[in-house]
Amino acid sequence: MTHIPVLIKEVIKYLDPKPNENFIDCTIGQGGHAKLILEKTLPEGKVLGIDADSRQIENSKLQLENFKERIILVNDSYSNLKDIIEKANFEPINGILLDLGMSSEQLEESKRGFSFQKDEMLDMRYYDKNQNELTAEKIINEWKQADIEEILKEYGEERFSRQIANKIVEERKIKEIKSTLQLVEVIKKAVPVKFQFGRIHCATRVFQALRIAVNDELNNLTKVLPQIISVLSPGGRIAIISFHSLEDRIVKNFFKEKDKDKVIKILTKKSITADFEELRENHRSRSAKLRAVIKIT
Repeated sequence: MTHIPVLIKEVIKYLDPKPNENFIDCTIGQGGHAKLILEKTLPEGKVLGIDADSRQIENSKLQLENFKERIILVNDSYSNLKDIIEKANFEPINGILLDLGMSSEQLEESKRGFSFQKDEMLDMRYYDKNQNELTAEKIINEWKQADIEEILKEYGEERFSRQIANKIVEERKIKEIKSTLQLVEVIKKAVPVKFQFGRIHCATRVFQALRIAVNDELNNLTKVLPQIISVLSPGGRIAIISFHSLEDRIVKNFFKEKDKDKVIKILTKKSITADFEELRENHRSRSAKLRAVIKIT
């Protein structure tokens, strides 16, 4: 399956890559954004590409075969950004991209249970198994009802979090919930009938909440933001693409605070979203929001 990188025109506009500049792609995925950045930074510009998912590192290696002299790939979490940069001895840094979305490959082919439309094990780890023992299955079958309700409410902004958590605990007493489709059936039993067939699938927010909890996504984002500012060269640019309101709020508030301190200047007065043409071609871009800043000091 071909992965279409979201907001590609907007990323290039705000990062503004020039010949011989160096960039970091904190979530390189299948290398879509990185490829265009490498083309714009010929002949000497480099890209440091990071991804917590080792399969994505392999994917981007294939996609960026023609640029192998100018690409450094690291299988790690972007939350360890400073350490990664030090080990790679990567400087100066003229721009940083952080795309917080999932790739088509992760959803459709990883077999890790990210999609509620396929029958797969409830795993949801981006990381290799030895890096993270927590899985969605563990949360669903072992966590207390109150804790499940809390993550569904906080990370999924799920209006039926109490009913769903209650139904999960009821059902797991009868039989362990091990697969994605099993979980979808439990969710359907918990929500009112009219919400089972809405514009947004009734399992969407539950799956989102579980994925965020398993991969500690919001903490990782909070951890990396100060690192991004500190490693960037003055005049360097940052573009961050988020896919739900929790991430976007964290990014927006962090940028506001740093803008007030005159460390950065905000380039996007409000978040940038996909245009009509992109929405038509790539439905995954519908929830993407881009914010960009430039470092002053």
